[in-house]
Amino acid sequence: MDGKLAEKWVRRWDAQQERYIADREERFHVLIDVVEHVTRDVAEPVVLDLGCGPGSLATRLAGRLPHARVVGIDNDPFLLALARASVPADAKIEYLHVGLGDDGWLLEGAVDAAVSTTALHWLRPERLAGVYRDLAGVLRPGGALVNGDHLYDDQPGVRDLAEAIKDRRATRVGVEANEDWKSWWAAAADDPDLRAVFTGDELGGTSTGYGNRLSPQAHGTLLREAGFAEVGTVWQYGDDYVLAALR
Repeated sequence: MDGKLAEKWVRRWDAQQERYIADREERFHVLIDVVEHVTRDVAEPVVLDLGCGPGSLATRLAGRLPHARVVGIDNDPFLLALARASVPADAKIEYLHVGLGDDGWLLEGAVDAAVSTTALHWLRPERLAGVYRDLAGVLRPGGALVNGDHLYDDQPGVRDLAEAIKDRRATRVGVEANEDWKSWWAAAADDPDLRAVFTGDELGGTSTGYGNRLSPQAHGTLLREAGFAEVGTVWQYGDDYVLAALR
C-alpha cells in the first residue's frame, strides 16, 4: 500500500477518534508514561499493543521509546495495512494479523508491558477474561497491562455524571463535529485508490458493533482473578480511563 495514502487515512482516523476521546493525545501520553516507568530498567523492552488498529499508539510508543520492540496485534486487514504502510523509518514496530484470544495469539517469551486503547470493550467478558489470563502468564514480574478506554461505573448516577462530563469536554474542545466512525468507514469504502487495493469486505471493517460496557470495578475483578497483583486508575476524565494492572 502506498505510504502517503496510508498516512492520509491514519490522520483522518485520528481526527475521527478524537470525536469520542477529546483528550486522546493526553491519554496516549499517560499510557506511554506508565510503560516508560515500568520498563525503566529493561534495556530492550517488549511491548504488545492489543487491538492496535492503524498503529496510532504503536507509532507514538516507538517514538518515545526507540529502544523498545513494539508488536501490534489486530484482526482487521485494512487497518493493519494502514499501520504497516505508515511505520516511521527506523521504528522497531511489527504488526501481526491475529485475533485477541485466538489460539496461539500471544508471542513466545516474556513480555514487559501490554497496552490497549479503545479496543478491549469489543471483547465479550468471557473472552476478555481469557486474554487477561494469557497476559498474566507472559508478563514479567513488575510488568503492566495499561488499558485506555471508556469504562462505565457500576453506580448509575456516577456513570451518567461521568458521561455528561465527557460530553461537555468534547463540546469545549470542539471535536463533536469531527467525522464519526461510520462516516470514516463509508468514505474508505468509496475511495477509488483504496478500492484498487482492498476488497469491499476488507473496507467494511471487522467490528461487530458489540460493546461490553464493563465498569472499572468489573475490569479489576477480572484482572485480579487472572493473576494481576494490583489494579488501579492512573488517569480519568469523565468515563475515559487509563487503567493499569501490575503483575
